[in-house]
Amino acid sequence: MSDTLARPVPGGSAPPRANAVVAVLAFAGIVVSLMQTLVIPIVPNLPKYLDAPASDTAWAVTATLLAAAVATPVAGRIGDMYGKRRMLLVSVALLVTGSVVCALSDTLVPMIVGRVLQGMAGAVIPLGISIMRDVLPAERLAGATALMSASLGVGGALGLPSAALIADRFNWHVLFWTSAVLGAVAAVLVVVLVPESKVRTGGRFDLLGALGLAAGLVALLLGISKGGDWGWTSGTVLGLFAFAVVDLVAWGFFELRTAEPLVDLRTTARRQVLFTNLASVALGFSMFAMSLVMPQVLQLPEVTGYGLGKSMLYTGLVLAPQGLVMMAMAPLSAGISKSKGPKVTLMIGALIVATGYGLNILLMSEVWHLILASCVIGAGVGFAYGAMPALIMGAVPASETAAANSLNALMRSIGTSFASAVAGVVLAQMTITLGTTALPSENGFKVVMAIGGGAALLAFTLCLFLPRHRAAAPAAGSAAAGHAAEPAEVSGATK
Repeated sequence: MSDTLARPVPGGSAPPRANAVVAVLAFAGIVVSLMQTLVIPIVPNLPKYLDAPASDTAWAVTATLLAAAVATPVAGRIGDMYGKRRMLLVSVALLVTGSVVCALSDTLVPMIVGRVLQGMAGAVIPLGISIMRDVLPAERLAGATALMSASLGVGGALGLPSAALIADRFNWHVLFWTSAVLGAVAAVLVVVLVPESKVRTGGRFDLLGALGLAAGLVALLLGISKGGDWGWTSGTVLGLFAFAVVDLVAWGFFELRTAEPLVDLRTTARRQVLFTNLASVALGFSMFAMSLVMPQVLQLPEVTGYGLGKSMLYTGLVLAPQGLVMMAMAPLSAGISKSKGPKVTLMIGALIVATGYGLNILLMSEVWHLILASCVIGAGVGFAYGAMPALIMGAVPASETAAANSLNALMRSIGTSFASAVAGVVLAQMTITLGTTALPSENGFKVVMAIGGGAALLAFTLCLFLPRHRAAAPAAGSAAAGHAAEPAEVSGATK
């Protein structure tokens, strides 16, 4: 069992260029989240570009979701074992490779292959947060992790208008060449400025555990993402859900009996980790509900009485401030986490998100209404996403940081998948007819926003079960002298 304990990589110390490390890792996170939104403006045109039916080209989005869900926990565990920076570079290399494949493709199969490779870069943000824990001074950790978490929203918010502008002015392949170039720049900056973490676990990789988790996640997320198209009561979808349940239960029993599991379920079952992950599912749902509603309201024709008739580029520009607000909230989130504890920060964030949805239900008839609501929701997400890594890292050993953060990222992704499915059902049932076309109704949008606000309140309720805050624990960077002590929950509360 000794090789499962964290051991420092020989040589090196805390990096003197902490600002550069934070900036580079945050940039890498922005690049990955940009990749996820670059394809959105061209989705309606993919059948023409790839000479394939829309039901098939939809896999260009679905494949990325499935690949990210499978790769994120696996990459986190490998990073803990063999080097987080090394695994981050592998992830960025997959993004660059996938982007080049997509940029060179004119048919469906290579496009899907490229999107799968891009999706496999989904672990960059949790790996970056884990590197920060290991290499940054303790006093820099809270603000750095909050900024890294915010990069997810920043990239998503800035990616939509950028992608719409590129798609409008240039050949659609330029979108993927842009992604490849940005990924290459991120890789070079990581090599030059980011040191390798000194904390590794070694040990043997749990291949059977990885395959079992991958099979269960693919079945679950495929059923959720395709349920609306295939029918929620169809044999295929019900079979996928049944397989996912059986597989994941069997996987859990297997992991509990494995000496070196892919996911340490005993650590995951700790109150702080468990309820943080459950709150992450709820907040992932809540955040994505807004992403589904606002672009549609902005782009629906004005003749509906509630649509604002704006272009994709205009829509992206309207939603872009949300990402900047998320980044602006990072230092405030970190400050509250230091003084009051990340539990309080997460609860504040959940309440702000719920308030934003309340505003959106009341105010959705003008562009400035949607800007206001999206910025309020973005502020809440910035608070919440900055607190989640702090809660996770306050309850797991440094040797499990990447795996634990990756699992938390996976929980958020599952929440977004559920949001897409629920919103799809609601908007498909609550429609109006414009000519011969059925469009989502205003009340349908309001119901989705109410559900999004309810999910944020659910996250707040789940936070009540987190242990109370006490003294801050030391980070596992320079202050930890390269070794990994077992942390107490909420940075000092009794486990």
